[in-house]
Amino acid sequence: MKLLIFSDIHNNWKTLEQILSVEADYYISAGDQVTWSKGLDRCGQILQTRGDKVWVLPGNHESADQIAALCEQYGLHNFHEQSFQVGRHHIAGLGYSSPTPFDTPGEYSESEISRRLQPFAALNPLVLVCHAPPYGTALDQIRPGLHAGSTAVRDFIDAHQPEYFFCGHIHEAEGVAVELGKTRARNVGKKAYLLELD
Repeated sequence: MKLLIFSDIHNNWKTLEQILSVEADYYISAGDQVTWSKGLDRCGQILQTRGDKVWVLPGNHESADQIAALCEQYGLHNFHEQSFQVGRHHIAGLGYSSPTPFDTPGEYSESEISRRLQPFAALNPLVLVCHAPPYGTALDQIRPGLHAGSTAVRDFIDAHQPEYFFCGHIHEAEGVAVELGKTRARNVGKKAYLLELD
């Protein structure tokens, strides 16, 4: 089974079309399909080309309600706070970011992120997809010494060690991969990543 995971398209429709041209069983968009909620209809039209194979998270540039409406209108799956099973693996998703300086539509407090991740704690083996990267790692580094990820996401990974973790949000860390204990983690960004599961 192949899962193609990507994030932070930010209205770059040509890149989105290129990503969707890759054959996969599931396509997971990990948030920030657009910027400041503008362009969702065009985004939906492109994602619709892969129809019910597409699962979508709200990033910090979209609200959960906007993504729910987008999925309803274009026949996509709303992945926010949801999970599904692929073979023996559980695939779970949480959108939004921790607070930013920009007051974007999709932000949770760290305690809210922690609370919303808890239902996934019992899922094993787990592939966790969040918009927000874990704090204090190469996945959330804007520049050396400056990190902008989520402490709640980091705490969840440290405590529960999902088999895989994917995120976006911090553009400067796009394509970076690290191991956090037993968890293989990657900031996918527009580079995307094709995960093959047995």
